[in-house]
Amino acid sequence: QVQLVESGGGLVQPGGSLRLSCVVSGFTLDDYAIGWFRQAPGKEREAVSCMRRSDGSTYYSDSVKGRFTISGDIAKSTVYLQMNSLKPEDTALYRCTAESLCPYQTVYGIQAGTTLFTGGQGTQVTVSS
Repeated sequence: QVQLVESGGGLVQPGGSLRLSCVVSGFTLDDYAIGWFRQAPGKEREAVSCMRRSDGSTYYSDSVKGRFTISGDIAKSTVYLQMNSLKPEDTALYRCTAESLCPYQTVYGIQAGTTLFTGGQGTQVTVSS
């Protein structure tokens, strides 16, 4: 049975850090790309980051590039999202998903992969003083 379970969210002050975890089961990190998405109330879902172990590809949205780092531990079947220099606009519900591939840039814009499996309830990140 395929499962993705997110954790690690919380309340943090601006400038602080959090590390989100996505534990997967029913497949390995070599099988699919793992993406992190976020959605804030009243806003569209945003692809934040992604990694695909099979080809080493990664993706970061412009809004988090240089602040967030995605990594994976295949032995623990876990993908991490290290979030530094957090801003109030990072406040959102974060979910991880299994994707066919990570988003990539084309001449027409960002091309997204296909979401194959989604996580559970997500993990809430709130950045506020």
